[in-house]
Amino acid sequence: MAGATLRWREALVWGLVGGLSFLVLLQGYELLTPAGVDPLVKGGVALAVTGVGTVLARVTEPWLRSAL
Repeated sequence: MAGATLRWREALVWGLVGGLSFLVLLQGYELLTPAGVDPLVKGGVALAVTGVGTVLARVTEPWLRSAL
């Protein structure tokens, strides 16, 4: 049980890395262009990227461990 919890935590960290990376890229876009993005859109997409990244990290982790 503890191993599965640890794997989900690791996956969540990778998801957070993806979500924060999206926000950094979006910030750069807003700095370089006059266009702005609605804060609700930013938050929604960042949450979606975090969720998808978390699930993908968890699903692909066994495959990556066996491939490497």
